[in-house]
Amino acid sequence: MYNLINIVDFSLSFPHKTCFESFSTQISFGDRIAIIGGNGCGKSTLLRMIADANREVSSSYVPQIIDEFDSLSGGERFNKSLSQALSKTPSMLLLDEPTNHLDLQNRKSLTRMLKSYYGTLIVVTHDKELLRNCVDVLWRIDNGKVEIFHGKYDDYMNEIRLKRHSVSRQIELLEREKKSTHKSLMKEQERTAKSRASGKRKIAIGRWMPCVGDIKTMKAEKSQGNKLKAIDEKKQRLSEELTETRLPETIIPKFYLSHRDIGERTIVSIVDGSFYYRYRERSETIRGKNNVPSPDRHNYAPLLSDIHFSLSTCGRIAIVGNNGSGKTTLVKAIMNDPSVVKSGEWNAPDQKDVGYLDQHYKNLDPEKSAFEVIAETNPSWNREEIRRLLNDFLFRKNEEVETLVKNLSGGEKARLSLAKIAANPPKLLILDEITNNIDLETRDHIVEILRDYPAAMIVISHDETFLEEIRVEKWNIK
Repeated sequence: MYNLINIVDFSLSFPHKTCFESFSTQISFGDRIAIIGGNGCGKSTLLRMIADANREVSSSYVPQIIDEFDSLSGGERFNKSLSQALSKTPSMLLLDEPTNHLDLQNRKSLTRMLKSYYGTLIVVTHDKELLRNCVDVLWRIDNGKVEIFHGKYDDYMNEIRLKRHSVSRQIELLEREKKSTHKSLMKEQERTAKSRASGKRKIAIGRWMPCVGDIKTMKAEKSQGNKLKAIDEKKQRLSEELTETRLPETIIPKFYLSHRDIGERTIVSIVDGSFYYRYRERSETIRGKNNVPSPDRHNYAPLLSDIHFSLSTCGRIAIVGNNGSGKTTLVKAIMNDPSVVKSGEWNAPDQKDVGYLDQHYKNLDPEKSAFEVIAETNPSWNREEIRRLLNDFLFRKNEEVETLVKNLSGGEKARLSLAKIAANPPKLLILDEITNNIDLETRDHIVEILRDYPAAMIVISHDETFLEEIRVEKWNIK
């Protein structure tokens, strides 16, 4: 094996935070590396900088958000980009959250391909299956540094748990020792007070000399004091070590996704529905399923027909299906998107009563700050109310609140999108691949909130575990 890339004393920081400092390592041909860490820690930026800075290495880079191929779904965009990347026969492949938009079948295919890929692989991912099966070196960005671990993901997590348990146990024993030492010190101080009171009644060697008992007591007090100081210093060192070896925190912010009572009724209904997506690139006549022609055969491509669907005000459903089956387009049809042509009977809430979070966060203006996004969503709120909501969604520091959307990480954009929805609670909540760009900790507390969400909900997701956890009924479209 030979070195492809040398990274020497590399640091990454932004105006509102430092991601890591003084990172040095070597990347050898055939290495299989995963970059992991919380949202906003700099994973994607590090991957992109490796891709940009090493022109001498034959490499292909597939980003997290792909702007090309607008007519394709997220999964289809990735597959197209990956095919183009592999066609160059790169010696190094760099992928940013490659499983985000892939259905189960495509995820399995990607895993098989990556396991057999001959070159150097560097991937940013939160996907546990990919971490377990496709990499053997972990770069974890946390606490201002990049930690390197050689081995499997589960071994790494077990090592952290064991080390954390060991350090926690040491701190617990130190606490006991400190209490015991403090109790001994209190007893010595009591004895000192009694000895001094007794000395006043006795004739010692000289009035200017302390009695021998006082000297012994003072030495004992000093010894106990030094011992307490040493315990505190050791505890401080262990606490710092515990911070460095911490497991991912479970952060539980207050997602105010509640709403006023809207009663029991049907909020979405589709009877004998069909929809067609604008498709200007083709000019030939197009006919849809069951030979149903599109309203404008030269400009639209049929996707689905004979749709019968209803959702109550308290109902929740997951739309599932393969990449390109029309899941996102169906949601757009429900929302009366002008790019989708419909036929049949469609009834849905007004746009103002729908909270929609799409997989590319298009509900956020990239040139606005986090504060401005919420201020414009609910103009009646004062600064304190805006900051309180942003704080609940983990935008706490002034620098974070004033950061422009275009400079936020994928997970931060997801949180801000949810905050925007929460600022004006909807009657219908639509989530399109919400778990794609969030770390495992954020995913867990989103699950807890969505479990208790009282209004209607439509979810698009390829994450089977996530759908089970938020307890939704599945509707498979083909």
